[in-house]
Amino acid sequence: MSSIPLAAFLSAHFGMEDPILSFKPIGSGHINTTMLLKSTQQVLVVQKLNTVVFPKPQQLVDNARLIEKHLSNKQQLGEFNLVILHHVPTVKQEYLVQAEEGTWRALELIDDSYSEDVVNTSAQAYTAANAFGQFAAALADFDASKLHAVIPDFHNLAMRFASFKQLVSHNPQQRLANCQAEVDFCLTQLSLVDELSALTGEIPVRACHNDTKINNMLFCSHSSAAKAVIDLDTCMPGYWLNDFGDMVRTFCCAEQEDSTALDKVRVREDIFAAIVKGYVEPLKHILTAAEKQSFWLGAKVMPFMIGLRFLTDYLDGDNYFTTKYDTHNLDRARNQFALYRDIVSKKQVLQALLNNV
Repeated sequence: MSSIPLAAFLSAHFGMEDPILSFKPIGSGHINTTMLLKSTQQVLVVQKLNTVVFPKPQQLVDNARLIEKHLSNKQQLGEFNLVILHHVPTVKQEYLVQAEEGTWRALELIDDSYSEDVVNTSAQAYTAANAFGQFAAALADFDASKLHAVIPDFHNLAMRFASFKQLVSHNPQQRLANCQAEVDFCLTQLSLVDELSALTGEIPVRACHNDTKINNMLFCSHSSAAKAVIDLDTCMPGYWLNDFGDMVRTFCCAEQEDSTALDKVRVREDIFAAIVKGYVEPLKHILTAAEKQSFWLGAKVMPFMIGLRFLTDYLDGDNYFTTKYDTHNLDRARNQFALYRDIVSKKQVLQALLNNV
């Protein structure tokens, strides 16, 4: 099915009866294929879900719709002021459509908004972190156990290490020789697993976003204020340290995560301070002392863990993350390890910024 028949197929299922004007890719995500489907009267964001990453797509939709409902209730009470991303039902009141190309869903387009792939100012960092903080605060009383683990062990570093070691041992794509230095470095960082393990039972399990990249928050086109938190695909039970750490990972460096200019992969301390202030502000009456302390570990763990995942996928033949060239995942891994090293080297300064909020 080519793009034009596919657009017609999807528009019919989602009740778009008027003529299709365009069907174009949007976004910069690694996992799903996202398209803008525009008719003369309506615009929808449609996504082909990656069923290798999300083998049970109905669970993904169920999670997102539970969160949509909870946030809508909070909004009615005046306790959540951001725009809520909503799924669009089919004419049969279902939320997934099967086509030859795969499994598709539709989402409402959030108008008059824009996203950023790189944080340019501390004001942007504060705004985005504050939006994720508002999102977390609104879900603080949501029962996280109601959410499916759509990607089991998503932030389980011990499991990530086990998968990594297995691939190093088998070297299925014969790529180990290209990344031996990175492999050796990872094996020196096993103590992070013990640090995370020590937190078990010390901090509460929360309903977390689990992918707090800067481009998963939309800014208002008119005011540059926060407009919406998007991409709820990985909303699962977890720890706020991971959401905080992923903001540090994706906000603090001026370089893209696949940049090979490793000498420029550095933490901007003003951006880190803005993240801390922005995220903690909506959570200050909810956050436990142990959770706040855990944020330093999150700041370290998330760049390292995504680097480990990039390296693991490289060794496995690039089956998880979308790549544009043979060493794309290896370049991403090197980038994230450079960021991790810089974070660790600035421990005293960064911890002081955390402790002062």
